[in-house]
Amino acid sequence: MPRKIIIDTDPGQDDAVAILLALASPELEVLSLTAVAGNVPLALTQKNARIIVDLAGRQTPVYAGCDRPLTRPLVTAEHVHGKTGLDGIPLPDPTHPLQPQHAVDHIIDTLRAHPAGTITLCPLGPLTNIATAFTRAPDIVPKVAEIVLMGGGYFEGGNITPAAEFNIYVDPEAADIVFKSGAPLVVMPLDVTHKALTSRPWVEGMRALGTPVGQAVASWTDFFERFDTAKYGSEGAPLHDPCVIAYLLQPALFTGRHINVEIETGSELTLGMTVADWWHVTGREPNAMFMGGVDREGFYRLLTERLGRL
Repeated sequence: MPRKIIIDTDPGQDDAVAILLALASPELEVLSLTAVAGNVPLALTQKNARIIVDLAGRQTPVYAGCDRPLTRPLVTAEHVHGKTGLDGIPLPDPTHPLQPQHAVDHIIDTLRAHPAGTITLCPLGPLTNIATAFTRAPDIVPKVAEIVLMGGGYFEGGNITPAAEFNIYVDPEAADIVFKSGAPLVVMPLDVTHKALTSRPWVEGMRALGTPVGQAVASWTDFFERFDTAKYGSEGAPLHDPCVIAYLLQPALFTGRHINVEIETGSELTLGMTVADWWHVTGREPNAMFMGGVDREGFYRLLTERLGRL
C-alpha cells in the first residue's frame, strides 16, 4: 500500500524537486499539494505547484491556502528563488486547474475522512496552513500519522537571520503551534540539508537525461546554486526540501535524535530559532526526531533514479 501524503509547499526550486521526487515514487500516494505563501506570495506558489504537476504529467489536485502568516507580515525569498519562485527555465503557464476549496479546509476534511494514522503531512514551507488547520480542528491532530517537515537549524544556525531558518522565521507562531501539537514530528533542519549539496556532475547528469524534468531540474539548480555558492562558499547548493521526501522513501539515509525542540517567538534577536535540546539538558519531553546527518551519495542516487522515471 502506498503511503498517503499531503505536500504543503511554497515552490521554490527545491520544493519543485521534492514534489517531482514524490510524484515519481510509487511508494507514495500524493493526495494533494497545498500551497502556502513563503518563498514567493501565494498567487505564485499555487501557480508554481500547478506548473510542477503539469511538468510531471500528473493530475494531483492543488489547493491554495493561507496568503500570509498568522500574525505577521509576509517575508519572501525572491533574492534566492527569483521573482517567479521557479526562475531558471521558462515554463508555460499551467493548464492544471486550481481546486476551489481552501487548502486548510481540504486538510481538515481529508484527515477527518481517513482512518487515524494513514495520512502523513509533508510541509516544505512556512507552517501556516498546518497550524491553521490544527487550531480550527483540533480533532484532526491525533489522526496525523506523522509530520515530516523541512525547517529549522541548530548547529548550522539560520539562513535568513543568524539564528533562524526561513520556513520557521516566516511564521514562528505557526511553527510553535505545530511543534507543541503532539503530532509525531520528523524535522529536516539546515544541519542535514547543508550536507545534501549538489555537485556539477549530478546537475549535468540531470541535464543529460534529455527530458523536460531533467532540463528543468538542472536549470533550477543552476539558478539557486549561484546564490548559495556565493553565500556559503560551498561547491554546490543544498537541496533542502527533497530531504523530506527522501526520508519517506529511504529513512536509513538520515540519522538524528529524538529530542525536545521549542520555537522562539518572542526575541528580536533569535525570532524563529528552533531551540533544539540536542544534549538533553532541559529535561523537557522530546517532541521531534531532529535529523543531523545524511548519506549524501545515497540521497543523490535516489534522486537520479526517481527523477529519471518522469
